[in-house]
Amino acid sequence: MGQKVLLVTGSCGLIGSEVSLFFSCQGFRVVGIDNNLRAVFFGPEGDTTWVLGRLKEQISGYQHSTLDIRNREALLPFVKETKPDLIIHTAAQPSHDRAAAIPFLDFETNALGTLNLLEAARQYCPESPFIHMSTNKVYGDRPNEIPLKELESRWDYDDPAYENGIPETLSIDQSKHSIFGASKVAADVMVQEYGRYFNMPTCCLRGGCLTGPNHSGVELHGFLSYLIKCNMEGRQYTVFGYKGKQVRDNIHSLDVARFMLEFSKAPRVAEVYNLGGGKQNACSILEAFEMARCHTGQAMKWRYIDENRSGDHICYYSDLRKMKAHYPTWGITRPLDIIFGEIVTSWTERLMRQATG
Repeated sequence: MGQKVLLVTGSCGLIGSEVSLFFSCQGFRVVGIDNNLRAVFFGPEGDTTWVLGRLKEQISGYQHSTLDIRNREALLPFVKETKPDLIIHTAAQPSHDRAAAIPFLDFETNALGTLNLLEAARQYCPESPFIHMSTNKVYGDRPNEIPLKELESRWDYDDPAYENGIPETLSIDQSKHSIFGASKVAADVMVQEYGRYFNMPTCCLRGGCLTGPNHSGVELHGFLSYLIKCNMEGRQYTVFGYKGKQVRDNIHSLDVARFMLEFSKAPRVAEVYNLGGGKQNACSILEAFEMARCHTGQAMKWRYIDENRSGDHICYYSDLRKMKAHYPTWGITRPLDIIFGEIVTSWTERLMRQATG
């Protein structure tokens, strides 16, 4: 039996690069697709050229393509030739805020690009597990309808039914999603449909705040990475509404990759999972400011705008019980304090490299 082939889209993004490195260590030959659209979405700070250099350096036999997943005529023959044993689809326009300014580019990348990849998989490798990085934004602002209680430094659920967080049974319908959330809903439902209709092993991972030391955090995407970068550079951070008490659960990119491996070994058809750090890894922005200060010794500079981002969640953390029930050997291995420490170390190294040219 030959070496298994992994096809990763968005291979230079946070999750794509972590997945590429992780599965390479599991013996896979890695084929990556990434055309650095982040530099288009977010400007020079979003450029991931440095990540591509890291992948080529650290992964033996890494094969890279700058193919655009919106280009169906190029993508289908590429998948036919690659014949992947596993597809991990992380390529996306990832910003909740940026999407409204670029609706066509957002939808074409997130929805049409996903459909192109699904159809390529159906035609040329229908038995290969297809793992799609979805988002918790598919729930729109429905989580805001859950009764909340205001605590000193955060909001939390005031309904015992949500004590463990948001389950996969929450409706994704009839709520305000943002343009980004809507394009990701289209992709999410299509991934499920290809699973059910064509009996393909697919899953949607509805990510919370995906993070880790290799994140190219920018203001509109990459919550913890950008927050810590602002702290270390003495930049002013802007808080949008909810008194800075809005809550997110943070999951380390390594734990994301570990779950993907478990799914690939025992795939299911048309599954959805809320993939976040869960209640144990949840924090508010105010709490994140304090954790950053504890790690860097610098107080956070920030300003408050009393207007929340449209469709934004007040409190969101993932109920991980379904994931753990289906894959009991998986769990969170990187707690919040470790995540903060790793990101601080990474930004220290990157800022030093920038300073020395």
